[in-house]
Amino acid sequence: MPKAYSDDLRCKLLEAYAAGRGSLRDVAKQFGVSWGFSKKIRGQQLHTGKKERPIQKQHGPVSCVTAEVQQQLRVAVRQQPDVTLAELRQRIQDHSGVRLSKSSVWLWLQRLGLRHKKNAARPGTRQRRKLMATRRVVGTGQRY
Repeated sequence: MPKAYSDDLRCKLLEAYAAGRGSLRDVAKQFGVSWGFSKKIRGQQLHTGKKERPIQKQHGPVSCVTAEVQQQLRVAVRQQPDVTLAELRQRIQDHSGVRLSKSSVWLWLQRLGLRHKKNAARPGTRQRRKLMATRRVVGTGQRY
Protein backbone atom coordinates (compact mmCIF):
# COMPACT_ATOMS: atom_id res chain seq x y z
CA MET A 1 0.00 0.00 0.00
CA PRO A 2 1.43 3.40 -0.89
CA LYS A 3 2.51 5.75 1.88
CA ALA A 4 0.79 9.08 2.42
CA TYR A 5 2.60 12.25 1.42
CA SER A 6 4.18 14.10 4.34
CA ASP A 7 2.62 17.19 5.85
CA ASP A 8 5.80 19.03 4.90
CA LEU A 9 5.15 18.40 1.18
CA ARG A 10 1.50 19.42 1.55
CA CYS A 11 2.47 22.68 3.27
CA LYS A 12 5.18 23.54 0.70
CA LEU A 13 2.80 22.85 -2.20
CA LEU A 14 0.04 25.00 -0.72
CA GLU A 15 2.49 27.78 0.14
CA ALA A 16 3.84 27.77 -3.43
CA TYR A 17 0.30 27.99 -4.79
CA ALA A 18 -0.53 30.83 -2.37
CA ALA A 19 2.65 32.66 -3.42
CA GLY A 20 1.42 32.60 -7.02
CA ARG A 21 4.07 30.30 -8.50
CA GLY A 22 1.50 28.97 -10.94
CA SER A 23 -1.82 27.19 -11.14
CA LEU A 24 -2.55 24.08 -9.10
CA ARG A 25 -1.67 21.98 -12.14
CA ASP A 26 1.72 23.75 -12.56
CA VAL A 27 2.57 23.52 -8.85
CA ALA A 28 1.63 19.83 -8.84
CA LYS A 29 4.08 19.20 -11.70
CA GLN A 30 6.81 21.11 -9.86
CA PHE A 31 6.40 18.96 -6.74
CA GLY A 32 5.90 15.69 -8.62
CA VAL A 33 2.38 14.94 -7.43
CA SER A 34 -0.85 14.49 -9.33
CA TRP A 35 -3.18 17.35 -10.14
CA GLY A 36 -5.99 15.45 -8.35
CA PHE A 37 -3.95 15.36 -5.15
CA SER A 38 -3.26 19.07 -5.34
CA LYS A 39 -6.98 19.77 -5.88
CA LYS A 40 -7.84 17.55 -2.92
CA ILE A 41 -5.45 19.20 -0.46
CA ARG A 42 -6.47 22.68 -1.64
CA GLY A 43 -10.11 21.77 -1.02
CA GLN A 44 -9.22 20.48 2.44
CA GLN A 45 -7.35 23.71 3.15
CA LEU A 46 -10.35 25.79 2.11
CA HIS A 47 -12.66 23.61 4.21
CA THR A 48 -10.58 23.42 7.41
CA GLY A 49 -8.34 26.46 7.10
CA LYS A 50 -5.25 24.33 7.82
CA LYS A 51 -2.45 23.16 5.57
CA GLU A 52 -1.76 19.98 7.56
CA ARG A 53 -3.55 16.69 7.02
CA PRO A 54 -6.90 16.62 8.81
CA ILE A 55 -7.23 14.22 11.75
CA GLN A 56 -8.85 10.95 10.72
CA LYS A 57 -12.13 10.08 12.36
CA GLN A 58 -12.72 6.70 13.94
CA HIS A 59 -14.57 4.37 11.60
CA GLY A 60 -17.89 2.78 12.44
CA PRO A 61 -20.54 3.46 15.03
CA VAL A 62 -19.82 3.68 18.74
CA SER A 63 -20.39 0.34 20.46
CA CYS A 64 -23.36 -0.02 22.80
CA VAL A 65 -21.35 -2.51 24.91
CA THR A 66 -20.16 -0.19 27.64
CA ALA A 67 -17.94 -1.05 30.60
CA GLU A 68 -21.12 -1.71 32.62
CA VAL A 69 -22.38 -4.27 30.07
CA GLN A 70 -18.96 -5.92 29.99
CA GLN A 71 -19.04 -6.21 33.78
CA GLN A 72 -22.52 -7.77 33.56
CA LEU A 73 -21.14 -10.38 31.16
CA ARG A 74 -18.27 -11.17 33.51
CA VAL A 75 -20.55 -11.52 36.52
CA ALA A 76 -23.13 -13.65 34.68
CA VAL A 77 -20.52 -16.10 33.38
CA ARG A 78 -18.77 -16.24 36.77
CA GLN A 79 -22.05 -17.01 38.56
CA GLN A 80 -23.24 -19.59 36.02
CA PRO A 81 -20.50 -20.85 33.65
CA ASP A 82 -22.92 -23.00 31.65
CA VAL A 83 -25.31 -20.13 30.85
CA THR A 84 -26.52 -20.12 27.23
CA LEU A 85 -26.01 -17.24 24.84
CA ALA A 86 -29.77 -16.65 24.71
CA GLU A 87 -29.89 -16.39 28.50
CA LEU A 88 -26.96 -13.96 28.51
CA ARG A 89 -28.72 -11.84 25.88
CA GLN A 90 -31.87 -11.75 27.96
CA ARG A 91 -30.03 -10.85 31.17
CA ILE A 92 -28.21 -7.97 29.51
CA GLN A 93 -31.38 -6.69 27.90
CA ASP A 94 -33.34 -6.91 31.17
CA HIS A 95 -30.63 -5.24 33.25
CA SER A 96 -29.30 -2.48 30.99
CA GLY A 97 -31.73 -2.35 28.06
CA VAL A 98 -29.00 -3.10 25.52
CA ARG A 99 -30.11 -5.48 22.78
CA LEU A 100 -27.35 -7.71 21.43
CA SER A 101 -27.43 -10.52 18.90
CA LYS A 102 -26.18 -13.97 19.88
CA SER A 103 -23.12 -13.48 17.69
CA SER A 104 -22.34 -10.17 19.42
CA VAL A 105 -22.57 -11.82 22.83
CA TRP A 106 -20.23 -14.58 21.62
CA LEU A 107 -17.80 -12.01 20.20
CA TRP A 108 -17.71 -10.04 23.46
CA LEU A 109 -17.17 -13.21 25.48
CA GLN A 110 -14.12 -13.94 23.32
CA ARG A 111 -12.83 -10.34 23.58
CA LEU A 112 -13.14 -10.42 27.35
CA GLY A 113 -11.40 -13.80 27.53
CA LEU A 114 -14.37 -15.48 29.19
CA ARG A 115 -14.82 -19.21 28.79
CA HIS A 116 -18.40 -20.09 28.08
CA LYS A 117 -19.19 -23.76 27.97
CA LYS A 118 -22.11 -26.00 28.69
CA ASN A 119 -21.24 -28.48 31.42
CA ALA A 120 -20.10 -31.73 29.78
CA ALA A 121 -20.33 -33.62 33.10
CA ARG A 122 -24.12 -34.02 32.93
CA PRO A 123 -25.45 -37.41 34.02
CA GLY A 124 -25.35 -39.97 31.24
CA THR A 125 -22.95 -38.09 28.97
CA ARG A 126 -20.08 -40.54 29.43
CA GLN A 127 -22.28 -43.54 28.89
CA ARG A 128 -23.59 -42.13 25.62
CA ARG A 129 -20.07 -41.37 24.40
CA LYS A 130 -18.85 -44.87 25.25
CA LEU A 131 -21.90 -46.40 23.60
CA MET A 132 -21.42 -44.42 20.40
CA ALA A 133 -17.70 -45.27 20.30
CA THR A 134 -18.35 -49.00 20.67
CA ARG A 135 -21.04 -48.93 18.00
CA ARG A 136 -18.63 -47.33 15.55
CA VAL A 137 -15.85 -49.80 16.29
CA VAL A 138 -17.81 -53.01 16.80
CA GLY A 139 -20.81 -52.31 14.59
CA THR A 140 -21.36 -53.02 10.92
CA GLY A 141 -19.93 -49.72 9.81
CA GLN A 142 -23.23 -47.90 9.92
CA ARG A 143 -23.59 -44.91 12.17
CA TYR A 144 -26.53 -44.70 14.48
